[in-house]
Amino acid sequence: MTISNASTLTLCSTGLVLAWWFSGWLKERRNNPNGLPLPPGPKAYPVIGNFLDFPTFKPWLAFDQWSQTYVIKGDVVYFKVFGQPFIVLGSLESTWDLFEKRSSNYSDRGRMPMLNEIIGMTWNMTFLPYGAWWRRHRRMFHEFFHPNIVHEYHELQVNTTRAFLRRLLKSPDDFTLHARHAFNSTILRIAYGMTISDEDESYVKVAETVLGCISKVVNPGSFLVNSFPIMKYIPAWIPGAGWKKKAIYWRGFSDIFANSPWLFVKKQLTEGTAEPCIATALIDKLPDKGSPDYDIEDELSRNVCAVSFTGGAITSVSTVQSFFMALALYPEVQKKAQQELDNVLGGRLPEFGDRPNLPYINAMVKESMRWHVVAPLSVPHKASEADEYCGYYIPKGTIIIGNAWSILHDPSIYEDPLEYKPERFLKDGKLDPTVRDPTVAGFYGFGRRICPGRYFADNSMFICMAHLLSVYDIRPALDKDGKEIPIKPGMTDGVLSYPEPFTCRIIPRSKKTVELIRNSGLAD
Repeated sequence: MTISNASTLTLCSTGLVLAWWFSGWLKERRNNPNGLPLPPGPKAYPVIGNFLDFPTFKPWLAFDQWSQTYVIKGDVVYFKVFGQPFIVLGSLESTWDLFEKRSSNYSDRGRMPMLNEIIGMTWNMTFLPYGAWWRRHRRMFHEFFHPNIVHEYHELQVNTTRAFLRRLLKSPDDFTLHARHAFNSTILRIAYGMTISDEDESYVKVAETVLGCISKVVNPGSFLVNSFPIMKYIPAWIPGAGWKKKAIYWRGFSDIFANSPWLFVKKQLTEGTAEPCIATALIDKLPDKGSPDYDIEDELSRNVCAVSFTGGAITSVSTVQSFFMALALYPEVQKKAQQELDNVLGGRLPEFGDRPNLPYINAMVKESMRWHVVAPLSVPHKASEADEYCGYYIPKGTIIIGNAWSILHDPSIYEDPLEYKPERFLKDGKLDPTVRDPTVAGFYGFGRRICPGRYFADNSMFICMAHLLSVYDIRPALDKDGKEIPIKPGMTDGVLSYPEPFTCRIIPRSKKTVELIRNSGLAD
């Protein structure tokens, strides 16, 4: 290519980009006839907007700082990346105003080409666009996890928790692995009637890869293809297209995750060996294979089973890891909880019926969810139509981010928000209903997109924490000189955040509790 041709190509490309930017500017002006100002935010550049400012590592912390720096009213911060407008909501009041009071306009999701169109994770209703197809998923899921039915899973949750205690007794250093096994095995049994052994966890490993994919891909700004969807047509072999190779790799795991256990249950049903579960209940309701509705009903039912696993596993594992960390860091909290348990249980293991008599344990469940938020930015919503809020203009298609981390670490609501203090949820020895409940934000989501599995997750947290504290002491690990190794209470990056790796000692409280653990169920 000659210099003249190269210069012409550069000028044409620049002209096209500027024309694209100018057309977007004109469109925005037409859609805002009253000339309302955009919400405050960092200064943007032409064309690229705030691309250079966009935080890519733990963005909730940067967004929290922006809320303190730029907000004038309404806790709304605006920025733009390559023509895509974003808004960050930094308070519970603003998330309530938009996601709850105006839910019909703020319940949609962004396009997310990387996740849905390339990786093919359209089986996950969390990322589906708002509409009839999403509502059908939601209704079907709710059928198996609404608050009046989750008690049917209590016995299974107790049994898997006690198996967790026994595994900790054998190999306490593998507490994270055992926690994953406990929650994965519970939800797999509920969804598919599957029992996983310690030796064969192939499906769980597939699930871990899928969850890791979600954590990396959903974060706003994580992949440029989400800003320029046309990039999805770039072949994987082109230099610099490593992101496309990742997508192809993840797509294989996504397909296995959604289809493999569903087909496994179908095969078991034909052989007469299937265990009663959500999958068998849904398969029994499918229309005849010759029916024109069969394929769509089959896909819907398959999707609900798959998403029940992701929802049931991710949140619980992260919160329990944070719980272990908190116990090692705050021994005085551990002692208070154990005293309450000893007074109520009298030397036996806990049951769900004990919950009303264990306010401190219930406060620990809440504080564990608040202290280290599993999904600090939840999953972003999208404005279906242009709107006005607090005198500001919100363009159609704006991605709306509720900063759950800011909401659950607001010092005006939670004194010393970085500290682990279950007492903040108690008053006169009882749960204080006037204190902001962490379920208003975080991994439970907002508005119509709030997680329908939250009641099941809450039960999982309670029964696990009560069991752990009743029989074990959690302390920091020791170095070679016998000194405690300091623990830094940090969280990983990603839309799903986990405690950064740490070690601790898990010690039976007494010889009596060792026997209690060993006799808590059949040998594993």
